[in-house]
Amino acid sequence: MGGDAVERTPALVISGFLGSGKTTLVRHLLEAAQTGGIRIAVVSNELGELGIDRALLGQGGEAFVELSGGCVCCELSDDLIDTLQKLRDEVNPDRIVIETSGVALPFDTTLNFWREPISSWVGDDMAVVLVNALQVAEGRDLAGTFEDQVSSADLLVLNKIDLVPEHELARLEAILREIEPEAPIVRCTQGRVAPEILFPPSLQCVDRSGEAPRVPEHRHEQFKTREWRAPDGIPISRLEEALGTPGVLRAKGFARTDEGTMLVQVVGRRIELTKAEPPTPELVGRIVVIERA
Repeated sequence: MGGDAVERTPALVISGFLGSGKTTLVRHLLEAAQTGGIRIAVVSNELGELGIDRALLGQGGEAFVELSGGCVCCELSDDLIDTLQKLRDEVNPDRIVIETSGVALPFDTTLNFWREPISSWVGDDMAVVLVNALQVAEGRDLAGTFEDQVSSADLLVLNKIDLVPEHELARLEAILREIEPEAPIVRCTQGRVAPEILFPPSLQCVDRSGEAPRVPEHRHEQFKTREWRAPDGIPISRLEEALGTPGVLRAKGFARTDEGTMLVQVVGRRIELTKAEPPTPELVGRIVVIERA
């Protein structure tokens, strides 16, 4: 099978804990691809049902598919296979990017590349795990899902390094090294990683004719997703109070505040508000909140 003439398509699985910056990285990859004339198909896996990532990526049409209501590494694995084959048949992209939810396990996602019919045409694959430097610096949520994600990375991207003192970076990398001793670590801000690092020259001789690698059984941590409606014209102080409770791991959405319409992003205790207009009015005032169950 390794010597067949099928043109294989490289695939990138982008994973990372809630709020690590996955969507921002995907946006940079799309911008670079547009500049270089490269066709990228994106499969985005959100826990919430609002489609906020689609709005943030500005992507429509057949080359962007959103899978929600579960994780592509387990509950939605069959949907992922069907989606990838449909993209191959209808779009025939040069590259595939799968952005997993913040609780999915990347290695379990890449195991799907061994399944028919996509095993015959998916080429080199890489599991990239983004890590929020501030999360590690604060020692927040570093067990369970975080450890599982980091330990299955082909490449670790230490993102948001501008949020921590430079002298702390070596210590943060040492923490990651305790979990994953071998994967290379790249530092960045705003998810800006050179595409050539994430998509090295593809080897057309990928052979997936044997059995897929095996991994120990795992159980997902339990998370719950809810939608919070922000009242129109809500004062920013009240918005921050409502979303700054200790149980909130991640929140994302648009709110019309007393200072204008804002993109709201919450990661742990950090709340970011950026003036932005959503592409569709029905998204205003709706915030997806993710907490541990």
